[in-house]
Amino acid sequence: MTDGSQDMGQDAEKAPSQVIALTIGEPAGIGPDIALAAWQRRRPDRHLPFVLLGQVELLEDRARALGLSIPMAEISRIEEGAEVFEHQLPVLPVGEPQPVIAGQPSPATAPLVIEAITRAVDLTLAGAAAAVVTNPIAKHVLYEAGFTHPGHTEFLEMLARKRGLPAHAVMMLTAPGLRTVPLTIHIPLKAVPQKLTHDLIVEQARVVADDLKRYFGLASPRLAFCGLNPHAGENGTIGLEEREIIAPAIETLRAEGYVAVGPLPADTMFHDEARASYDVAFGMYHDQALIPVKMLGFHDGVNCTLGLPFIRTSPDHGTAFSLAGTGRANPSSLIAALNLASQMAAQRS
Repeated sequence: MTDGSQDMGQDAEKAPSQVIALTIGEPAGIGPDIALAAWQRRRPDRHLPFVLLGQVELLEDRARALGLSIPMAEISRIEEGAEVFEHQLPVLPVGEPQPVIAGQPSPATAPLVIEAITRAVDLTLAGAAAAVVTNPIAKHVLYEAGFTHPGHTEFLEMLARKRGLPAHAVMMLTAPGLRTVPLTIHIPLKAVPQKLTHDLIVEQARVVADDLKRYFGLASPRLAFCGLNPHAGENGTIGLEEREIIAPAIETLRAEGYVAVGPLPADTMFHDEARASYDVAFGMYHDQALIPVKMLGFHDGVNCTLGLPFIRTSPDHGTAFSLAGTGRANPSSLIAALNLASQMAAQRS
């Protein structure tokens, strides 16, 4: 299978002559650090040029703190980014300048963070950008400024719907050799059985399968489903969710023509031989899907949101305030996210 950590090769040559809209993320986190590092390691032959939506002053301050000499170009139109990307980091200004101290988040920067995301979506929907790649945000900081969404994914879904476009956002994680989808995400384990329904499984699986066709070139994606309980319920002796919810949902998908298997014991689904038998694995809860991705690609995993009317990828990590401004932040996940977004744009076109 192909994932965002691999080189683009010839696929990038087929991609449209566009740019990726990269958001600044939480300014006091490692977003600025890894964006600067990603430009330093740029490979225009392997991913599309990107334009950073943020503030030049902020980026220049962070570059000085990191001891980096990076030429920057403040542009007025995102399309200009492709022209300068090889020699300068293109920055499209959004928001108002605010003092930022690495590692010390402030609600005063929340409008900048939100505007960068909103502007990136609008530019991509307008066709001026090929995809949105988002740097990590600190939700607790945004909450202090009145942000009401559970996270990035829900905010992006709302932006699409607000513009009258259909959206059913589904989180997919990628690592070298693996794609996973957590069917339930940030809820307590005790709430998972109540949240897990036949319709939830079927609806999310449809979104994933359709976008694997659209963006990954898989004509008939193979879907594999974990069981919720140990041993996938052991024929009902360790739980009934597999028999009463998961298996019937899989049968519905098969009846609709999808290739689907399961429920399978989660502890035997992620070794090399098993992973070769499917294109995406569905976990019933957060850690069931994320642990194998983190094990296989801790530094180059990618969060990819399917079911949106635009392409969106993101590094599979948080703001890492303790690393901001230290030079120790690893940009590999962001680079993988840029590669995957480019691959998806090339496949779509």
